[in-house]
Amino acid sequence: MSLSVKHLLGIKDLTPEDIDLILRTADNFKDVLQRPIKKVPTLRDTTIVNLFYENSTRTRISFELAEKRLSADTINFTASGSSVSKGETLIDTVNNILSMKVDMVVMRHSASGAPHFLAQHINASIVNAGDGINEHPTQALLDAFSIREKLGDLKGKKVALFGDIMHSRVALSNIYLLTKMGAEVIVCGPPTLIPKHIEKLGVKVSYDVRKTLEWCDVANVLRIQLERQNKPLFSTLREYSLYYGINKAMLDSLKKEIIIMHPGPINRGVELNSDVADSKNSIILDQVQNGVAVRMAVLYLLAGKKEE
Repeated sequence: MSLSVKHLLGIKDLTPEDIDLILRTADNFKDVLQRPIKKVPTLRDTTIVNLFYENSTRTRISFELAEKRLSADTINFTASGSSVSKGETLIDTVNNILSMKVDMVVMRHSASGAPHFLAQHINASIVNAGDGINEHPTQALLDAFSIREKLGDLKGKKVALFGDIMHSRVALSNIYLLTKMGAEVIVCGPPTLIPKHIEKLGVKVSYDVRKTLEWCDVANVLRIQLERQNKPLFSTLREYSLYYGINKAMLDSLKKEIIIMHPGPINRGVELNSDVADSKNSIILDQVQNGVAVRMAVLYLLAGKKEE
């Protein structure tokens, strides 16, 4: 079996079969990562460039580790220390890199659609590591992998996305993936942080944190992205925490156990209190670990697609 796409530009482009294939392949790579020797020679003759125009810690390290575990040759590029700061265009930067015979490009960019633009102009496979407020497909895949690991099949599971839905590429990719795989999805946050007409994507909308926690099996809590807000959308972070933050008392008052997730970085004391982030309900560190296996699966499957 192989993917139906040459690039991973977004979950929107994947079929349920593609998603299932990636998750099942990630199962195998998760087993590899438990071995004493965590490396396989699968991509020994493949060169991958990590092209990051935005700051990143978890995603960048996760991709680098996935590439090294697959024995790929990697090149790391940061815009701040490159000719981009001198005015070089995106397409010129990439063409210069490709002239060095690069096979794949992992790209993070602040402009929505940048990976899609690149995919139209170069021959290498593109992996979207986050583009503006559009999508972050590998984060959604690792979130789905983590839910499936804890609860089994995604179909019929109740997943709530809390927080800054409007500016979150993680939210959009999760919505695409979870609805394709048969999960029920609700978004919850201040009215100013929830896009109009989001129900058209097959999700419900709530403004009540407690009721949403009572409804869901999984709470995926998102960061308030102040850097993407060009005007104030709520009065203060303290007020946000009071009305929309999740604390341990809320979890303890529920009549069931739910799973707490967060894509990171966490604003502790804002969207999530430390006693929740570090509780037994939290699988945040599992998400980080699973990210390596999922990204190994994506790179492996795209490399196979490229050779066809």
